[in-house]
Amino acid sequence: MTKIDQIWKELENDLSATSGFLFRRYSGTIQPNVFVGLKVPEKVRCIATFLKSPVNIDLSPFSNLKDIQTEVIVDTKNANGRILLFKLVNNTHCDVFSNLSEDLMLNIGSPEDEHALVQNLLNRFHKWKSLFDKLNSPGLSLEEQHGLYAELHLLHKLLLSQISNRANIIRAWVGPDKNIKDFQVGSFAIEVKCTTGNNHQRIHINSERQLDTTNLERLLLYHLSVETRQKNRESVVSLVSRIIDLLVNDPITLSLFRAKLIEAGYFDHHAHLYEHVGYVIRSETFYNVTFGFPRIEERDLRPGVGDVKYSIITSQCDDFILAESEVLNQIKF
Repeated sequence: MTKIDQIWKELENDLSATSGFLFRRYSGTIQPNVFVGLKVPEKVRCIATFLKSPVNIDLSPFSNLKDIQTEVIVDTKNANGRILLFKLVNNTHCDVFSNLSEDLMLNIGSPEDEHALVQNLLNRFHKWKSLFDKLNSPGLSLEEQHGLYAELHLLHKLLLSQISNRANIIRAWVGPDKNIKDFQVGSFAIEVKCTTGNNHQRIHINSERQLDTTNLERLLLYHLSVETRQKNRESVVSLVSRIIDLLVNDPITLSLFRAKLIEAGYFDHHAHLYEHVGYVIRSETFYNVTFGFPRIEERDLRPGVGDVKYSIITSQCDDFILAESEVLNQIKF
């Protein structure tokens, strides 16, 4: 149970009010005007933001949501005040709402004014909207599972190699945000590719920007070659569990990891769909993407050409291979 779940449970057991809302701080370090809330007697979980002035808030983009709702109510203790509420109306998705809410609490920061605070919250909620839209999807495709497994495999390796930097490593995992690169910190990035079956010697690149080093001082390509086997003990689900075990004593970092899993389209209620797809690693290789590496960059294209997809033959990249020990020793998050 996450910390925010514990707070909601305590509010649900609080008999001091029979109607209205109960509010409690997540912690003393969180933005002072953002609270964990519960509407009673319905026991509707929510996040509440207290605004001292009647800030103009446009909630129309969120009017068609089914599982979560937004609402602005009058603050009865402040004549000019308003309360912005994000409410969970479908308890089936408590786990997703908990993870996203905790991530919001831990990352909202301290905006300079209420307008900035509201904008930050609505921007985050807009992302939630797209994530909740995916809840009723059939789950990740087989190709998406392969890609996620490769990213998690590298993530696990990095977490083991740099114990003191685990929070920064999770932040550097930007693949779930649909960024062009899968890991990035400053001007350093790693692109992750997974191959299966008979395509182990051919890496597919999805755009001219994927291996582009513009604005980067260094780019690595990590290639994971795997065999898939039914009901092998190593699966996406087991790998997620191992990473959670590494982060269990760091609730803030664990919360961030869970939120990124959701952004990647991985939901706990889909886990049973992925348990039967197991992985056996054939090889894993780091390549230094630098001058001479076989690739297409955006500056190589003629005007009017875009959306380029191509393949790299790994046998032509041997001169760019880096030892894993060298990579792990040099990477600093």
